[in-house]
Amino acid sequence: MSKSPKQTFLENYDKEHETTLRVLRAYPEDQLDLKPSPKSNSARDVAWIFVLERYLGIKVWNDEFSKGFAGGKPPSAPEKKEELIAALEKAHGEFRAVIESAPDEALHENVHFFTAPKTMGEISRLDWIWFLLHDQIHHRGQLSVYLRMAGGKVPSIYGPTADEPWV
Repeated sequence: MSKSPKQTFLENYDKEHETTLRVLRAYPEDQLDLKPSPKSNSARDVAWIFVLERYLGIKVWNDEFSKGFAGGKPPSAPEKKEELIAALEKAHGEFRAVIESAPDEALHENVHFFTAPKTMGEISRLDWIWFLLHDQIHHRGQLSVYLRMAGGKVPSIYGPTADEPWV
C-alpha cells in the first residue's frame, strides 16, 4: 500500500527536523552572534527562523492571511541555545500535530500567502507545507556554513563531511 501525501510529508518533516537539530546542537553557543557580513542575520536569528516558520505555518494553514492577518512583531530569539532548541522542539510538535490531525482532503484546499514579492495568492496546503520544509532546509544549509565559520564541527547532513566522514 502506498503512503498518503500526508504520511510522506510527515516522515520527511521528522527526518529533516532531526538533521536540523544535529546542526543546531553542534553550533557553538558562544558564537550565536556571528554575522558573516553586516547585511547577514546572526546565527541566532537564522536558527530562530526554524521556530518562527512553524508558527507561520500554522497561521497560513488556518488561512489567517485571507482574514487580514496583521502579523505583528515576532518574538525575539532566546539568548541560550538550549532555550532555542526547546522552542524549536515545541514548535515542531505543534505544527506536526496540526498536519497530522487534519483530514487528507484538507491538504488539497487552498490558503493565502505570498506567491511573489508583495503579491498575495492561493497555494494548496500541501504545497505550502513542502515550501516551509524546503525553506527550513535552505536555512539549515546557511547555518551549516556559519557553523564551519564558527569553528564548529559540521555533522553529516546528506552525506559525509570533513568532520563526520563515513569511511
